Amino acid sequence: QGFFDRQDEADDSGFYLLPRLVAHIDPQTIASLTDAYRTLLPAGGELLDLMSSWISHLPDDVAYRRVAGLGMNAQELERNPRLDEFVVHDLNRAPELPHPDASFDAVINAVSIQYLTRPVEVFRSVARVLRPGDIHLIAMSHRCFPTKAIRAFQALPPRERMAVVRTYFVIAGGYDEPAVLDFSPSGADPLWIVLARRQA
Repeated sequence: QGFFDRQDEADDSGFYLLPRLVAHIDPQTIASLTDAYRTLLPAGGELLDLMSSWISHLPDDVAYRRVAGLGMNAQELERNPRLDEFVVHDLNRAPELPHPDASFDAVINAVSIQYLTRPVEVFRSVARVLRPGDIHLIAMSHRCFPTKAIRAFQALPPRERMAVVRTYFVIAGGYDEPAVLDFSPSGADPLWIVLARRQA
């Protein structure tokens, strides 16, 4: 009951009106996420950074053909040096992505999955914009803006939160079997990755 409820149900555009130029995970965890991206994402590919902000955590030593961003604050997105293009878009209001079919080699979402109130619809749309066999990657930690995170992510322990995201993939359909990976560095914020590939 109330799985997707939030403490603050006001329109998200007001909450994200002002830029927040802060890091949401420890430096060691950011480095671990960057290493994960280096390992798991296709070099030279076309990427969509979903729920993006002023930093994408992509490795500086890897070139991508195109990195598109989708987020809630234009000032944050303008400050992101890795984005070649961006769009301001509220996925909780409109979960369908404003991108053509089969236009990306990877879609990433860093430490923001807990804010989606219509995740299955978003995951279906991500499958649509991915090319067959390509990757949808969700990076998770334990920090959040508590008033905007859904109730389930605040009530459930980490292992069950990862199971929830895995279930999003399964219910959305169009993906191969999801995998859950632990990239947590020692003595810092945890980092878990749930990923799946669009079915060929």
